[in-house]
Amino acid sequence: MEIIVSNKSSQPLYEQIASQIKAAIIAGELKAGEAIPSVRALAKSLHISVLTVQKAYAALQEDGFIETSAGKGCYVSAQNQDFYLEEQQKKIEEKFVQAIELARASGISLEQLIQLLTLLYREDT
Repeated sequence: MEIIVSNKSSQPLYEQIASQIKAAIIAGELKAGEAIPSVRALAKSLHISVLTVQKAYAALQEDGFIETSAGKGCYVSAQNQDFYLEEQQKKIEEKFVQAIELARASGISLEQLIQLLTLLYREDT
């Protein structure tokens, strides 16, 4: 796993680190139970403060993506996939609410909406 940070980005360094690790976990590049670099090792390789990496890891732990074991390091959480799926479902529900409101305002029936969703869902398969 390679992490790249930029001082020129408007996103804080710790967020850049956390988002790249999240992306690697979601993409399956990092598996449940797999160790991630130690705070010191990552800080050294990125030439940044240990506190910045520590803040990124704290955010990842708070979001359920990693677990920290005293003296053993940080590992990818086994629960991260469930958490990710829950987050994705929440986003989909928000989009569905918008689509339903638009359909109702346009006079589109539930049956028509279901047909449209089914057609679009199966389009790429």
